[in-house]
Amino acid sequence: MDTINESIEVAKLLQDVMHLFKQNMKKLLGDAGISAPQGMVIGLLSKNKKMKITELSSKLCLSNSTVSGIIDRLEAQEMVVRERSKEDKRVVYVSISPNFEDIHKVFHKQIEKNVQNIINQGSPEELQKISEGLITLKKLLSSQQD
Repeated sequence: MDTINESIEVAKLLQDVMHLFKQNMKKLLGDAGISAPQGMVIGLLSKNKKMKITELSSKLCLSNSTVSGIIDRLEAQEMVVRERSKEDKRVVYVSISPNFEDIHKVFHKQIEKNVQNIINQGSPEELQKISEGLITLKKLLSSQQD
């Protein structure tokens, strides 16, 4: 019975940490005039360079129409561009606009600095414990993927 209570407590703690992290990121995005879903799209595009709306929808677990609306707003702000495939005109790719790339890099650095400032508040011993705990959790979660 004790193991079940500990497992529930770990799950709740992880949920709390994720919630706090999301709130922190939402504030940073909001300060930059970007909604959380827009930030997720930009994050995926920065990693993958260009993607189809269907790929973005799949990765975000959102409908194509929802993602298309997000892209419409990002395109209106000149943060992303759409381009038709030369091979198949029905296929549309989305990528970060050249005008927004530099702004995105600066914003990404701000996020890294924010996370670093949070982490730097911990003592070396606390950071070691966090690291060990996260490594263990990652190992346990990875074993479930096999």
